[in-house]
Amino acid sequence: MILLAADTSGKFGSIGLARCEAPSSCELLGISALEGGTFSAQLIPQIAALLERLDLTKSDLDGFAVVSGPGSFTGLRIGLAAVKALAEILQKPIAAVSLLEAVAAVAIARGSVTSALEAGRGEIYIGEYAVGDAKTILSSAGHEQLCTREEFIKRVTTLVVTSDASIADLARGAGKQVQQVDRPRADAIAALGWKKMQAHMLVSPEELEANYIRRTDAELLSKLEG
Repeated sequence: MILLAADTSGKFGSIGLARCEAPSSCELLGISALEGGTFSAQLIPQIAALLERLDLTKSDLDGFAVVSGPGSFTGLRIGLAAVKALAEILQKPIAAVSLLEAVAAVAIARGSVTSALEAGRGEIYIGEYAVGDAKTILSSAGHEQLCTREEFIKRVTTLVVTSDASIADLARGAGKQVQQVDRPRADAIAALGWKKMQAHMLVSPEELEANYIRRTDAELLSKLEG
């Protein structure tokens, strides 16, 4: 199975193609970096260029793994819209991947971990996970949320896994156990998406939605006016 993986959730994203086979093998075929702020202009041409470079066409795609959040409102909308359109045209499955879950999956750790990512505005996105052998996410506590930096320090009791140096410094300064990792690329998204597909954790194009965690400014304004 050839998967197209995409992450347009942040300042820097990526797309990748991977050949995945049971039970957990995903071979990266190619990857392209994306620069935030220009995803709308880059994404489809970059996908086409990556396919052409590997002598493939969109008809060779067997499925999609896409970061559904948290992250940039605009970036996520662009990435999800592209995957929705391709999946609907090709009638192929989609696995939605949380970036927080992907951070947990790339950690060299087992057991309970707390993934953490900068959210801006003095806030942090966190997710609580149980990580098993072969970097498999065994379960999520269902807790992906937004908190202040003060709340983060009070709340966290497990290993902190983050790709953001500012959070790593904050946690270490508070005496927390920390593992700093590289931001997951499209190959890590493909591997996690493949695990979800094998577990039949799929979404249809109609069901694919962004998991912003933070409400949009428009939603907050609407609540205040209501």
